[in-house]
Amino acid sequence: MAKQQSSSILHFVAWLTGVIVSLAVGFALTGGTLEVPYIGYANVIAGWVVVITTLVGVVLAILKK
Repeated sequence: MAKQQSSSILHFVAWLTGVIVSLAVGFALTGGTLEVPYIGYANVIAGWVVVITTLVGVVLAILKK
């Protein structure tokens, strides 16, 4: 039982880390702090895609529980 609980906590921590990193990258792309060379304005679009899909994924994960 304890092993399953620690595994669940580890999965949650890994998931939460992924959400935080995704949002950081998405907002950095939209704000111009981070960019992929040679794609220009598409960096902003890619950033918003990352932010929106991350937020949708969070909502879906919460609703699934």
